[in-house]
Amino acid sequence: MTDAQHGGPGAATVGGARAATAGGMTRFDKTYDQPDPRAYFRALRPFAYQTPGHAQRVFRRLRRALRTGDPATESLTVLDLCCSYGINAALLNHDVTLDELYARYTSPRAAQLSTAELAEWDREFYGERRLSDAVPVVGLDIAANAVAYGLAVGLLTEGFAENLESAPPSPELRRAVRRARLITVTGGTSFLSPRTFRPLLSAARGPVWVAAFVLRTTPYRAIAECLASFGLATERAVPTFPQRRFTSLREQRYALDAVTASGNDPAGKESDGYFHTALHLSRPTSDVVATPLDALVPAV
Repeated sequence: MTDAQHGGPGAATVGGARAATAGGMTRFDKTYDQPDPRAYFRALRPFAYQTPGHAQRVFRRLRRALRTGDPATESLTVLDLCCSYGINAALLNHDVTLDELYARYTSPRAAQLSTAELAEWDREFYGERRLSDAVPVVGLDIAANAVAYGLAVGLLTEGFAENLESAPPSPELRRAVRRARLITVTGGTSFLSPRTFRPLLSAARGPVWVAAFVLRTTPYRAIAECLASFGLATERAVPTFPQRRFTSLREQRYALDAVTASGNDPAGKESDGYFHTALHLSRPTSDVVATPLDALVPAV
């Protein structure tokens, strides 16, 4: 799931998919656990959902920073939370942009394919575009179909359909997390708590960076405090990143109220029609001192 999804019962048709509205935000439940990602891209394209595109630039910088001068991180493994169909992995490890993925999965050719045919097409597509500095990506999401697709087309090295908010991680997931040096999340922080992060950090064998794009309508303090208990200091980048357009005036009013209540200013951001996210990066204090956050965050 992603932070594009949030809310409760009630439904409307948005972008060709059923979208529920409650609690102020629209949620696109039916797009997140389909056999393949076509419905996801069809539903979110009209609202210019773009967080994975911003994250692509940030996560690639983090990958380079982690590998510099530390032999222990040359075999860097990324754990992507709320990984969905492996979109972050696609953008991190392949010569492709988010706009190209939108065009691909909403194309007439894609519409004519079965899921099996689409997966075969994708395996060839990503295989031809895999970067020389690609890293293993472990995916975690409650959406079993989405995780299975990411595995089937080779975007995810390993994938786990588990909900750590309601149950402890499986032994297999704990084993996979041992190698993680970077934990990423571009959506889903609205649904996550220390219950998810604590067992993951406990399973990791080495120091870990956690990079999270968090909606400005969502508090992050509890997670940051959990990460601090593992020796990670959390910084929030100054620039914010447009997430997607609002689906309605109701959504915008919700966002304006929530952002204002948190002590932030919606002017020029939510007031202009978009949800915005803020990048939170948690690292060991020695890494915070060695590499300033500004050096890792490209201009919006």
